[in-house]
Amino acid sequence: MPRSLKMSKPSEKNHNRHLDMLQDYKNYIVRQIQELEKLDNQSEFAKKWNENTVKERKEEAVIIDKIIKNLIRF
Repeated sequence: MPRSLKMSKPSEKNHNRHLDMLQDYKNYIVRQIQELEKLDNQSEFAKKWNENTVKERKEEAVIIDKIIKNLIRF
């Protein structure tokens, strides 16, 4: 029977749910970065203030993206 016609195992559903949660979190981080960058464009003070936060969030988004790609192969 083709895999697409089989019933999903509970572990597969769990895996997919966790992938969705990671993707949602990544999207949240990307929105945060966009909001901080908007503030940065409005104020030089905000740009300096948010510099480390933006850098950390971008690194976090890259790491989450790598995790998602590795889990998809699982």
